[in-house]
Amino acid sequence: MRATFHEDLARLEMAIRAEGELVLRSLRACVGALEAQDVELADEVIAFDDEIDRSYSALQEGVHAILARQTPVAGDLRLVLAMLHINLHLERMGDYCVTIAKLTKLAHGLASDRALVEGIDEMGSRAEEMIRVALDSFSARDLAGAERLVELDELIDRANRRVVGEILRLGTDESAREWGLRMLLVSRCLERIGDHAVDIGEQTAYLVTGEFREFTDASHREQP
Repeated sequence: MRATFHEDLARLEMAIRAEGELVLRSLRACVGALEAQDVELADEVIAFDDEIDRSYSALQEGVHAILARQTPVAGDLRLVLAMLHINLHLERMGDYCVTIAKLTKLAHGLASDRALVEGIDEMGSRAEEMIRVALDSFSARDLAGAERLVELDELIDRANRRVVGEILRLGTDESAREWGLRMLLVSRCLERIGDHAVDIGEQTAYLVTGEFREFTDASHREQP
């Protein structure tokens, strides 16, 4: 019975990793669609979210089944609860990728700015790095790696501020300003993906130490 329990935990961890790879694929595609102004690729990102949602639902069911059948305690319980939270953060990241794809479609045909696109591309690369660090830290139970996400989050926040600055310099051209407003929302989505990666790091720290603490206030910026 106990061996089966740990096999189930291992399968859930593999599923977390697989879902993370789906999110990374969606992130690369949505940023690529924006850079290339590729509406068809944006549509593919939107449709692909169904696969991420299926992975999310399967993981949720797996976690609930373990909680119901095995009533884990101590470290095993922390692992199950951490996976429950990480699964949610990954699903939210996928939702942000869909939003970016939809904004790409809405911005299609509007006057664009190369410097702004490069800034968005930088943010996408930083968000991808943060997801990988978050997933690797969780897999390796690497507390130092998880804590490094705070520094990486500051880098993506700086890139976001640069993008906002570029948007403010777009001038009075109506088409350019409308495009800039779309990119402002895209930039916000990428910043929030970084925040969710930090949240995953916090779950790793909880798993390793047995104590939950927030690395930053990134998770709560939208609250009063």
